[in-house]
Amino acid sequence: MSNYLDFYIKELEQVKKYPNEIFYKGNTSLLKERKISIVGTRRPNSYTKQITHKLSYELSKREIIIVSGAAIGVDAISHNAAGSSNTIAVVANGLDIRYPAINSKLINSIEKNGLVISTYKDGEKARNYTFVHRNELVVALGEILIVTQADEKSGTLTSINYALEMGKKVYTIPHRLGESLGTQKLIEKGLIEPIYNLEKFLNSFGNINKKTNTLDTYINTFPLYEDALKKYQDKIYELELEGKIIIENGYIKPS
Repeated sequence: MSNYLDFYIKELEQVKKYPNEIFYKGNTSLLKERKISIVGTRRPNSYTKQITHKLSYELSKREIIIVSGAAIGVDAISHNAAGSSNTIAVVANGLDIRYPAINSKLINSIEKNGLVISTYKDGEKARNYTFVHRNELVVALGEILIVTQADEKSGTLTSINYALEMGKKVYTIPHRLGESLGTQKLIEKGLIEPIYNLEKFLNSFGNINKKTNTLDTYINTFPLYEDALKKYQDKIYELELEGKIIIENGYIKPS
């Protein structure tokens, strides 16, 4: 059974119509913390996966809550990299439904440790218009919006439009020619800003406050598998067996 949120969320003053009802599962105190929204394509390339993960992971270490929409692709990477206790998922359906099913384990973890919210009653399934409304809420909750990859006719572009209408800064990452055309064209028009220096961008949000495990920090740098084995041989095998890391093209990445 979903809980009904009984306090006002100031950030949602920015949406066209403040929701009549907001349902939740999890820790509502996250709504009172500093928040950044990260969204993007459901089919990110390897480069986008790596940079999305780094952005979310590093921002969460600066005690910033990551907000996204629980979709496959960039959304799921953002939630996972932030850690389930440091993220807010806004969904487009009733909270008794975990959609998409492939992310049910992730959503369950966020329900237990972070926060999942929805403006739809139990039993309501996701539809085209509920995704659009979900996007507006995700954008409103964050002080800025980061879109790491978006195709020319991507639904993510509605999120960018919402952010611009709300007067929020929108950031993206540089891509090769022919990739992420949705964001590339908006950079050309001067509507969104590329992040050319990750460390400078991250440090503009403050210093790292959370203590992190040395091995965990190392894994999140996407090291070469051979180098990792030399440094943490037994631990790497252990993480691999537990399914906590993935080996891809000779590099290690968190699962």
